[in-house]
Amino acid sequence: MTDRIWLKSYPSGVPADIDAAQYPSLVALMDEAFTRYADRIAYSFMGKDVTYAQTDALSSAFAAYLQSLGLVKGDRVAIMMPNMPQYPVTVAAVLRAGFVVVNVNPLYTPRELEHQLKDSGAKAIVIIENFASTLEHCIAHTPIKHVVLCAMGDQLGLLKGMLVNYVVRNVKKMVPDYNLSDAVRFNDAVAQGARSTFKKPDIRPDDIALLQYTGGTTGVSKGAILLHRNVVANVLQSEAWNDPVMQQVPANEQPTSICALPLYHIFAFTVNMMLSMRTGGKTILIPNPRDLPAVLKELSKHTFHSFPAVNTLFNSLANHPDFNTVNWKNLKVSVGGGMAVQGAVAKLWLEKTGCPICEGYGLSETSPSVSCNPVTAKEFTGTIGVPLPSTCMKLIDDGGHEVTTPGQPGEIVIKGPQVMAGYWQRPDETAKVMTEDGYFKSGDIGVVDERGYFKIVDRKKDMVLVSGFNVYPNEVEEVVARCPGVLECAVVGVPDEKSGEAVKLVIVRKSPDLTEDDVRAFCRHELTGYKQPKVIEFRTALPKTPVGKILRRELRDKK
Repeated sequence: MTDRIWLKSYPSGVPADIDAAQYPSLVALMDEAFTRYADRIAYSFMGKDVTYAQTDALSSAFAAYLQSLGLVKGDRVAIMMPNMPQYPVTVAAVLRAGFVVVNVNPLYTPRELEHQLKDSGAKAIVIIENFASTLEHCIAHTPIKHVVLCAMGDQLGLLKGMLVNYVVRNVKKMVPDYNLSDAVRFNDAVAQGARSTFKKPDIRPDDIALLQYTGGTTGVSKGAILLHRNVVANVLQSEAWNDPVMQQVPANEQPTSICALPLYHIFAFTVNMMLSMRTGGKTILIPNPRDLPAVLKELSKHTFHSFPAVNTLFNSLANHPDFNTVNWKNLKVSVGGGMAVQGAVAKLWLEKTGCPICEGYGLSETSPSVSCNPVTAKEFTGTIGVPLPSTCMKLIDDGGHEVTTPGQPGEIVIKGPQVMAGYWQRPDETAKVMTEDGYFKSGDIGVVDERGYFKIVDRKKDMVLVSGFNVYPNEVEEVVARCPGVLECAVVGVPDEKSGEAVKLVIVRKSPDLTEDDVRAFCRHELTGYKQPKVIEFRTALPKTPVGKILRRELRDKK
């Protein structure tokens, strides 16, 4: 669809294309922010504000420390922590030093963490102490040589920091025992780095900025290679898209966004952290979005304008009794991504805040944003909107030919400056997802109307989408197959009111003694929370094709 029919659906002032070449790297974008917005607040966390100048100084010192370890340009550094000030400081330090960010879900099990550290070849990890015991269980089998330990209160000042750390460790008992004898404390590393000299490397648009891990139809987690120019482009695309309403923020108010999505997820990484850097915005860091009373209490203290979230969070907040303790009247843009936004949730959110949820669409492989509904729209469309500036989308059939009839389904394929360079060290997997004319195959089946609005109607992959996180049946099946007493098993997604979809596990027993509790205990040990089955069903046989392939659709249909 090279004629870009969607451009006529763009709000006034949104350009057809962005100039991604205006920054040679994310580091150049951050350096500009540190200079231009030095006195502004960059992050607010548990009542403590961190300015751009402080973020600059801390990340520069930490970058010098990382360089002093003997790491060289292009080396990978894993980051495993929730939303806290050390996260953006670490990202800035890693990128400024010329290294590659490897985002890690803090809730990973030792098995999941080991795979990602080995696959990425990460030599260093910056991790919150709450999950240090997970690392201890697998570090011997990974290339990790250096560990930097963070604590929740590190950046809150001496007294408050000590109090927060005491409560986290001793009252809430959130830090299991661990032994990482050579680990260095974050504050000590920064102090050491401040005494060293930071050597500024030459960072180019085609250098790798991050490895963003995502599953695949094979169930093996793969690193999407996002170059500096990919993420820069997506930041500028997002800025251009939000501009029609963000222009309405009064000149005396600092643009402020709520970061309740985890920063290790590419949605928050780009649309919260990096976009705020570009606009000189303030980011309110929410460490635990599941604690709704704490989230609403924090929001009640701020004036804010932008709120990217997933359907489940919008829904939970809008239905919470404390919802009206927050002043929502300054909210200009609510972006729904990661999973489908439900019409009823969008309707309620608009009624209660006066700000519509603009549903967008993206993937780890596209930095992530690909399309979005206009931020000026008041009606919920039930679509994923239109392609962002500089982005082309089209539908193809199984033979790779473009589907041109409006309303006829095809696989959504994407071309644009935000599309990844490929999968880390997996040219075979990269080849599978790229078309000859340079489009990325999303694996989602969609339709498009005559205005250029796309809508997802099905998924080609067997992937299950739980609250915006991808769960790959093959990975869960492989794990469950190792559980004693399991003969064979299959995983499908089933509709779930809260998380959009949930994991359903169907098992054929080898041993009649195997219970649901046994399976759940095994899964808890091997799989992070969102991958664990919500529904477990025992059967005498699995439905299969004549060649023995499991018919997932039959398992899905038969609840």
